[in-house]
Amino acid sequence: MPDSNTPEIPNRLYFRIGDVSELLGVEPYVLRFWETEFPTLQPRKGKTGHREYKRKDVELLLEIKRLLYDEGFTISGARKALKDRGRSARKKLAAAGQSQMALIQEPPKLGTALARVKKELQEIISILKKNK
Repeated sequence: MPDSNTPEIPNRLYFRIGDVSELLGVEPYVLRFWETEFPTLQPRKGKTGHREYKRKDVELLLEIKRLLYDEGFTISGARKALKDRGRSARKKLAAAGQSQMALIQEPPKLGTALARVKKELQEIISILKKNK
């Protein structure tokens, strides 16, 4: 839930640590520390060895900062809150998937379908015989 204090994330594929640091208003060493404390945060390293954060990483970092700085969570509390949030999201997706599966009609039985095709073919043959 973005608020007026949440910075707008530029539309880019990758962000370097300095860019993310500036965007969040924290020092780069803080971001490196958070990487060690939050297992879901794993930016890739480019050919030069520099960290490259994806947009989802930046969004996660914004959430971590909000939990730690605004909500007053401890590191372990923020880690647990993120884990619980992920669990809750997975449960919602699973429930949505089950309700979608209930909407899909059961396909007709093979015998019924074959009988219908056989009947249609016989009708076509009889039409062809009449037109000879």
